[in-house]
Formats: sequence, structure tokens, C-alpha cells
Amino acid sequence: MKLISCIIISLFLLSIQPVDGQKFVQVKDGKFIKEGQTYKYIGTNFWYGMNLGAFDKERLVRELDRLNELGVKNLRLMVASEGNAESEWRLQPCLQTTPGVYNEELLEGLDFLLNEMQKRQMLGVLCLNNFWPWSGGMSQYVSWANNNEAIPFPPPAKDGDWRKYQEYSAQFYTNKKALAYFNDLIKLLVNRKNTVNGLAYTEDPTIMAWQLANEPEGVNQEQAYRKWLHSTAKYIKSLDSNHLVSIGSEGNTPFPRTGNNFEKDHQSEYIDYCTFHLWIQNWGLYNPQKPEISYKEAIVKAEQYINQHFEIATKLLNKPIVLEEFGISRDFNSYETKAETKYRDAYYTYIFEKILELSNKGNMSGANFWAWAGEGRPRLPKVIWKTGDDLIGDPPHELQGWYSVYDTDESTKVIIKKYTTLISESEK
Repeated sequence: MKLISCIIISLFLLSIQPVDGQKFVQVKDGKFIKEGQTYKYIGTNFWYGMNLGAFDKERLVRELDRLNELGVKNLRLMVASEGNAESEWRLQPCLQTTPGVYNEELLEGLDFLLNEMQKRQMLGVLCLNNFWPWSGGMSQYVSWANNNEAIPFPPPAKDGDWRKYQEYSAQFYTNKKALAYFNDLIKLLVNRKNTVNGLAYTEDPTIMAWQLANEPEGVNQEQAYRKWLHSTAKYIKSLDSNHLVSIGSEGNTPFPRTGNNFEKDHQSEYIDYCTFHLWIQNWGLYNPQKPEISYKEAIVKAEQYINQHFEIATKLLNKPIVLEEFGISRDFNSYETKAETKYRDAYYTYIFEKILELSNKGNMSGANFWAWAGEGRPRLPKVIWKTGDDLIGDPPHELQGWYSVYDTDESTKVIIKKYTTLISESEK
């Protein structure tokens, strides 16, 4: 009888344990599933984590501990950067200095980051490319493919023109040499083995998803763009069947010339979930100098924007959807680190409430605020980043301190912790 009882108990314990595949985040019926349960989250953009892992491990550990204390368990990370030491308007040092030449110290920094995240049961969305120049990205690949030709940088570069830059960066989708360089990077990263814990990246459940790029746009190459989305996602899946793949899409922004279509862009069977971004200040919907007038109007438009994307993801695509970028400045657009955050706090509260509400109604599955700066501080308020400055929430091409959330922003931190708890409790 004892033997039979032990067998019955063992079978019962096995039945309640997740099967091996379930240690990875999966998609089922338009929802994220993790270890047999619905997975929802409030996370952050922590794009510079790999660089901290390489060059300031002590600070990285402190930042992860701070985020862990707030209940922030999902981090969107930039895990690729391109350019040499003289390259302008971007994070330095870069992972790929010339095609096929990689900075091993940065790769080991990513290993260290993933291992530390694993200790805290955090998950990462690993972004592999960038339409914008602040990490090199597509425009750098095009430049390399065309014999290191000059890149027509957008503002804040002198005489910078956004449209010229967008059209240049979009050449990436039809440049065979540039595409080959990028596929080599994908192969390198996806097939990597962690030097800290010995775990193959393909077997690491700390990685929630591979992401094709930050805010890729079709511009004047729409057909080639969607072909690239499909073929690249398929290529990643051929190398790694365990992890999800997402686009990094900004969604249907107010600017139709981006060449994006949220529904069409996410139709590929190899794209597992939908992403969109919301920038009420950048898009001119909110004026921080006139917040009493513009904030309420901006929220009305934000509500419409969120609902539009939610409806497409839920009713037409039946895929999970994540608002993976949103933020506004400190009050009156101040860049001072101690400036008030009344409107930011109100906005964060609105967004988190909306995400929570829609997560209980349909396929809304998470949000990542932009962005965590932690203990990092700008060299001076309202300056462009340069090598040696602290890495914070604002990318190198932007005025530092614009959207950063500091470890001393107590009121904002209270809101973040409240909603990480609420959305965790709402999981079913």
C-alpha cells in the first residue's frame, strides 16, 4: 500500500507542476500564460541595462533591487548597438563596432544582467534593432552596407530633417547587405550561451521575448517592411522555438506617413503579440506649459488611441497587446531632478487604471513606462548625453532628464508599486 500511495502522490505532484515548456511565457487565447496562469504586468523600459552589466555592475544590482521592491518584474532592454567610438548621437560604447566585430565585454554584461534578473524572477523583452539612431540601428547598417556613407541624422543634428532620416533608415528593408549584417547579429545573440550561469539563451525563461526593433516604420517601403517583419520573425523562430517574438511597433500614430498599419503589421503568424506606444507630449497632444487646458484634452485622445489598438488586438487579431512606451515630462517641462511631478503622477495613474481595466475585459496584458533612471542623474539639466555621463531613462540624443523616473520620485514610486500589486492580484 505504501508503494501505491507514493505513486499516487507522485503522480498528483507531477500533475500540478508546469510542464517544461510552461516555464517560458506562452500565448493562449489572446493571453500571456506563464506556468499555467495568466501573466499580466506593469514594467519599465530599462534600455541601458546591458551597458550597466558590463561597466557598472554594482549600480545595476542596486537598480534591479529598487525595481524589484516596486514590483517591477518586466524590463524592456536594448541588447544591440552599432557604431564606432566616433559615431554620433548614440549610446557608447557600442556592441557592434563594425560588421561582425562585437564587444565581448558588453555581451558578458548582458549575461550578467540576465543572471541577476533570473535571481529576482524578472522577465526581459530583448530589443534587437532600432529605427532611430540613438543606438545605431538600421541607419548604421545601411551606412555600413554603402561603404560608410554619411547618415542624414535628424534633430538635434544641425540641419537635421526627420523625413530624410526616416526614408534613409527605411532603406534597410531592401538592402541585402544590411539585412545580412543584422541576421548575423540575431544568430549570434539567439545562439549565445550565458558565461555567468552556463545557460543557453534559447533555454533561458528569463527572456520573455525577442523584439525585432524599436519603433520600426515602413515609411515609403511598406511592402518590403511587412515582408521583413514576417521573414525576420520566422528566422528567429527557426533558431529559438521557446520564446515569443514581437515587433516593437509604435502603432497607428497620428502621423500616417510612417507607413505603419497596426493590424496588417501584426498579422504574421510568427508575431506572437501586439505592441504600441503612446506619446501625448511628443505628438503635440499635451502642452506642459499649459497643463490646465491641455491635459484633459490629451487624456480624451489617449483614451481613444488606447481603445482603438485594444479593439484591433482583441477582436481582429486575438493576440495579447502591450503598451510598452508611455511618459510625460515633469511639471511645466522642467528638467530639474527635483521638479514636481503632479501631472506625471496623474498620467501614470490614468494609464495604469486603463491597463488594469482592459486587462480584465480583453487582451490587454501589460505596460512599460518610459523610463527608469534610478540613481542616475544628468550631468546638467537639459543637455545631450555624452560618453562618461550617467545612463538614465532618456536616450543619448534627447535632452537628459526629460522623461526619467528617479529613485527619489517618491510619489511616482508609490503609484508604480500600487499598480504592480493590483495587476498581479488580477491574474487568473
